[in-house]
Amino acid sequence: MLQGWMQIALTLILVIATTPLLGRYIARVFLGERTLLDSVLNPLEKIIFLLSGVRPEDEMTGWQYAKAVIYSNLAMAILVFLILMTQGFLPLNPTELKAPSWDLALHTTLSFLTNTDQQHYSGETTYSYASQTFALGFLMFTSAATGLAVGIAFIRGLTGRGLGNFYGDLTKAITRILLPMSVVGGLLLIMAGVPETLAGVATATTLEGATQAIARGPVAHYEIIKQIGENGGGFFGINSAHPFENPNGFSNLLATWAMISIPSAFIYTYGVFANNLKQAWLVFWMVFIIFLFLVVITAIGEYQGNPLVNSLLGSQQPNLEGKEVRFGWAQTALWAVMTTATMCGAVNGMHDSLMPPGGFSTLSNLFLQIIWGGQGTGTAYLFIYLILAVFLTGLMVGRTPEFLGRKIEKQEIVLSSVVLLVHPFAVLIPWAIVFAFPDTLSGISNPGFHGVSQVVYEYASAAANNGSGFEGLGDNTLWWNLSASVSILAGRYIPIIALLLLADGISRKQPVPMTAGTLRTDTRLFTGVTGGVILILGALTFFPVLVLGPIAEWFLIAKGS
Repeated sequence: MLQGWMQIALTLILVIATTPLLGRYIARVFLGERTLLDSVLNPLEKIIFLLSGVRPEDEMTGWQYAKAVIYSNLAMAILVFLILMTQGFLPLNPTELKAPSWDLALHTTLSFLTNTDQQHYSGETTYSYASQTFALGFLMFTSAATGLAVGIAFIRGLTGRGLGNFYGDLTKAITRILLPMSVVGGLLLIMAGVPETLAGVATATTLEGATQAIARGPVAHYEIIKQIGENGGGFFGINSAHPFENPNGFSNLLATWAMISIPSAFIYTYGVFANNLKQAWLVFWMVFIIFLFLVVITAIGEYQGNPLVNSLLGSQQPNLEGKEVRFGWAQTALWAVMTTATMCGAVNGMHDSLMPPGGFSTLSNLFLQIIWGGQGTGTAYLFIYLILAVFLTGLMVGRTPEFLGRKIEKQEIVLSSVVLLVHPFAVLIPWAIVFAFPDTLSGISNPGFHGVSQVVYEYASAAANNGSGFEGLGDNTLWWNLSASVSILAGRYIPIIALLLLADGISRKQPVPMTAGTLRTDTRLFTGVTGGVILILGALTFFPVLVLGPIAEWFLIAKGS
């Protein structure tokens, strides 16, 4: 038991230690300050901008930035969909895989385009090396960079700067952040034993004398951007539980750190932009405390195991169903909370096998989206709650609410409400439709309360752009591919547009001088109020679903049923 808790503690200490280092580097990149990579990357970026005709110094308005996001994403979606549908005729297809169904290809394209990477297929038996590398791997970089660009634009607007240029931000996010981290991380994964090859399947003879085909491929470079970019889509069907994606403790530690590195650092980046590191650390610790609470209850649930199984064994045993023994209960519990907290979606154990506290924690992360949130956009969602907390406290003290010296008025509240309300609509409406026609639509493999969790998890994962799932669900059907795609699109682009318009509006406001009556937002009291707003507006929205799912399931198990 002690060893498991020490593993969790050491991982979190590593995260805390690297947050200011990476956060300051990201800030320097997007503030245009000097970095160690300038001598190599400045000429490269000049060539890219010259060939593409992009002028990164040209400022965009909120609408212009949003249109650039949508148009570029649309072009990438068409390209990737065509690659997937023609993979049977393309090279780098040693197992001669045919094209998937159009609805699966559409869902896969939209899923990877939006940084969701929800998979209704098994990678090694559905998509060729060309599809996984040139289509899905390409989107892993661009979707993560899109989130980073939008997050930076939001921070700029919030701190009174212009939003910047989307194409310039997208390029810098790839060349200066994602690509360097991926090169170093990919080499480390190769050293840890992750394969990187274009050779076809390996053939082996088992101890019984049978012939076994072992899938492999260019995994290492795919795996690292999967984690750093918070993509989560696995090269193999069982994702990071597969020994070729995640062979040992070192690769597991690297992957765990990688998926939280940028989301945690982005809060510090905001502090640099706002010249207020005190507030950044207060927000960081608020999120960290909520995150730690969810990790603890999940880890305790997995360590204590299933009471029904324990009664049969006559002793308490950890719940190891759906887990890799090389990771055990502790690292699997930490990973499950981390991957849903950061909107990564990769798994090193099956979430469908988690005890009810684990289901509660993972679903809560998907519902809130701010612990730590998605690539770049998660920090933006977090500051939406701060804006609403400023508005509510301003009403209570009877003065016009202000944030960072700028008034919060009707437009900001309307756009903030849009960001928060899209998610429950994108989750609960299709969830209700499924249970209106359970026999034809649901695909549930577990009856009762766990089946409720399976369905709501799928839509929450899609709308939160997370991608993980309770994989007992039979989701590769026309209904699931199309309905999940709608939730994916709604959960990605409507909030992005609202965030950019909100940031643009705030950036144009004249700053208000600070007085003795100004509500300071860099205090423990206000940070505590913000935590309360998150719980009231965020958690309670989905509380009935949690009651019908993991909470009811836990009471049922505790009862011995």
